[in-house]
Amino acid sequence: MVNRKELDPERSPSAAFGALLRSLRDERGWTQDELAERIGCSGAHISAVETGRRTPTQQFAASADRALGSGDRLQRQSRAVRYRALLEGFPEYVAHEGRAVEIRLYEVGVIPGLLQTQEYASALGDSTVKRGVASREQADERISLIAQRQASLIRTPSPLVFVVLDESCLLRPIGGSTLMDAQFARLMEFAELPNTVLQVAPFDIGVRRPMTLPVTLLTMPDRSLVSYAESANRGHLERDSGSVVPLLTDYHQLQAEALPRAASVAMINQLRKGNP
Repeated sequence: MVNRKELDPERSPSAAFGALLRSLRDERGWTQDELAERIGCSGAHISAVETGRRTPTQQFAASADRALGSGDRLQRQSRAVRYRALLEGFPEYVAHEGRAVEIRLYEVGVIPGLLQTQEYASALGDSTVKRGVASREQADERISLIAQRQASLIRTPSPLVFVVLDESCLLRPIGGSTLMDAQFARLMEFAELPNTVLQVAPFDIGVRRPMTLPVTLLTMPDRSLVSYAESANRGHLERDSGSVVPLLTDYHQLQAEALPRAASVAMINQLRKGNP
């Protein structure tokens, strides 16, 4: 075929999706326009998706699967495309988080996703779009994933969730005062749940702070331990007990130095009252 661009599925998740779409279309013997007519878009749109110039939406992947009779192959591949804005390793972590019986979080500078209101998450997402870090669609996918993760906590039996927030999480303003007021209210509601413990690590614990970087520790149903931490470029999931157990020890020491639950809630409430 004249001007038929060669595709390299190894180049990126988008390229892999495009190559799969073209392969399935070729099996049917359809042109791009013929597939487009069945999906309800333009042949130019099909071309852009196949060559990786346009990101496939979940709706597009589902429509293409139906038209091509490919089950959910394109939908599954589209998830990898949509997750490309996430750090490598994070989707794997989310799968473990959804099965964990105990979740321990330590966060610095920002409220962790499991405790964010939709407005707080949206404000962070808007910031990534304005800075050119992510597209609007990628930011929306991140927000949707946060909602899915929060929903996964409502299961039987419920996981125990321990959260230690560095004081910087509370003092960093995200959005306006109304948004932060709602976020503080969300933290206080979270602290009252029967399966949670929320603590604040104040600045004045100084050198007694055993952890300085964010970390997540999971206890799985078989009581094995998993840790997750992020660098600037990727997330790292660690299953080796020799590496994870010392982190758990540090976490217990951090909890001992942090404010008790009641004092932590009182601090959050005071900050909330201080909002104009």
